[in-house]
Amino acid sequence: MGSKFHAFMYPCFAFGHFIPYLHLANKLAEKGHRITFLLPKKAKKQLESLNLFPYSIVLDPLTLPPVDGLPVGAETTADLSNLNGKVITDAMNLLRDQIEAKVRALKPDLIFFDFVHWVPEMAKEIGVKSVSYQIVSAACVAMALAPGAELGFPQPPGYPSFKTVLRGHDANLYSLFTNSCLRLFGRTTTGLKNCDLIAIRTSKEIEGQYCSFIERQCERKVLLTGPMFPESQEKSVKPLEDRWNHWLNGFKPGSLVFCALGSQNYIEKDQFQELCLGIELAGLPFLIAVKPLGGSSTIQEALPEGFEDRVKERGIVWGGWVEQPLILSHQSVGCFVNHCGSGSMWESLVSDCQIVFIPQLGDQVLTTRLLSEELKVSVKVQREDSGWFSKESLRDAVKSVMDVDSEIGNLVKRNHEKLKETLVRPGLLSGYADKFVEALKNEVNNRKSS
Repeated sequence: MGSKFHAFMYPCFAFGHFIPYLHLANKLAEKGHRITFLLPKKAKKQLESLNLFPYSIVLDPLTLPPVDGLPVGAETTADLSNLNGKVITDAMNLLRDQIEAKVRALKPDLIFFDFVHWVPEMAKEIGVKSVSYQIVSAACVAMALAPGAELGFPQPPGYPSFKTVLRGHDANLYSLFTNSCLRLFGRTTTGLKNCDLIAIRTSKEIEGQYCSFIERQCERKVLLTGPMFPESQEKSVKPLEDRWNHWLNGFKPGSLVFCALGSQNYIEKDQFQELCLGIELAGLPFLIAVKPLGGSSTIQEALPEGFEDRVKERGIVWGGWVEQPLILSHQSVGCFVNHCGSGSMWESLVSDCQIVFIPQLGDQVLTTRLLSEELKVSVKVQREDSGWFSKESLRDAVKSVMDVDSEIGNLVKRNHEKLKETLVRPGLLSGYADKFVEALKNEVNNRKSS
């Protein structure tokens, strides 16, 4: 049972997918296995520093073919200026012949994928096991399988329909979710029901009931990886940049608000300004890492009038890449305002920060509901009837967790501390990862011996 395997990885071309896939690749490589990681050329340069085992993990760059609506030079969802990630998946679908040729030539044992629904069919033809590795929450995967009770699917106790999830969001988001997201759900479901194995980046401590539901619905074995990221920042490839470390050192422990909405955030200028003003109104030092959309060529042009002068001693708005886990681990950061994307969710939970969520997309809305209403480890920013959030609602959410006498703040802090204590218990995260890798090895060996 000591044989090693070779795995291909073909995640959605988005950094929120690349990074957890690369964390998984590092874990597999640590155990002596080989990985061929398929990704765009520009992304390769940005991710090379996260490859801890370059002799075992080959970052194999691909060139996206042109498709209608894909801007010249765009390779990932971060290169798009709107919510239409469809053009990226359309381009990824056109890479089938290239990928099939690579698979036939290198003959891997496994191929991991998430959104590209034809991978199981291709893998079966060549004799390779396919693994649908979902980095979103199990609750979201369950929704993909049963997007509404009206479809007649059995659902876990308390599971909401997608209509319920989006209540309180604007009509545009609802329309987007029910059209493009249902299309994506359909493709994801095809992959889930045709693959050999399902793997989800979650733990039974948080989402056990949803994992059982998925296993029953798909009639497939569901393996859990746990969060699948370095268990401590001491294992990080590099320390926090001096510029950020020096600046953050100027504030009291636990006093600063860090706001980041992920690499795939789409926030209009007016809402961006409300975000900045809401953080300003909270009266605390802050770092905002968010890019506005449309009408502005620079971050400075998009800022509210007089904003920079008012906050120059205590706040920065940054439009570029930031080392989010390292910033979260800095002692001055006390609150993390984020979109509840999968990576940010896990980084929130294993941090010491208070958590405030501003979900933007359907899966984020559902995960926010799980953490804020069921587990009560966070608060969410309330939205107006239009679906927008106001500067006042953001201010109130931040103050509710940061004011020392806040009843809500103390409740979510206690619950968060208990959950974090469970998640970082020695051996828990590594145990999930080790069991997952062993299960993969058994699957490969069983196929070879049959």
